[in-house]
Amino acid sequence: MDRLAKMKKSRQDSSKERLIYSRNPDTTTEQNEMKETNWRSMMLFKTFPVRESRHTMPQIKSYRPTTEEVTRWAQSLDNLLSSKCGLTALRLFMKSEYSEENIEFWMACEEFKKIRSRSKLESRAKTIYDKFIRPDSPKEINLDFYTRESLQQSLLIPMQSSFKAAQNRAYFLMEHNSYPRFLDSELYHRLCRFAAGER
Repeated sequence: MDRLAKMKKSRQDSSKERLIYSRNPDTTTEQNEMKETNWRSMMLFKTFPVRESRHTMPQIKSYRPTTEEVTRWAQSLDNLLSSKCGLTALRLFMKSEYSEENIEFWMACEEFKKIRSRSKLESRAKTIYDKFIRPDSPKEINLDFYTRESLQQSLLIPMQSSFKAAQNRAYFLMEHNSYPRFLDSELYHRLCRFAAGER
């Protein structure tokens, strides 16, 4: 009986082996199943859009600047600041140099100029002053005595143009310090290669 049972078992094993090897002589059944599952999941990701739930992070679309756009950045600071990608790149560069206060102040002034409500102007002016102008503020910008004094006077009755002189000063500092260094930086050269389709 033992001998007969062994013969039956060996026949079943050999038929299984033939079936496995006829499909793919180099893989086992488990590996075939894994490959099939991976293939299916890859196809699913390629075929169906990923659904976002309220618990997942929003998907970020990658943005590649064009070669023309990156070339324009080197022509003037205005061109760089008027490009969303350029502004982000400069801000990232200045942050790496621990000098981001000028660009953040410049951006805050751009937003300030769009405010129309008197009460919002007053509260936003105070916020900007406390963050960038007040001595020993967390991101105090480098202003000369005259600019600081005229700014304090204009903030008594805030208007959209109240920070104009101080914003011009921050622009001047960026144009003559951070901007030339940005154009010489590895970050800018890497963005140029990226825009050209290189890695």
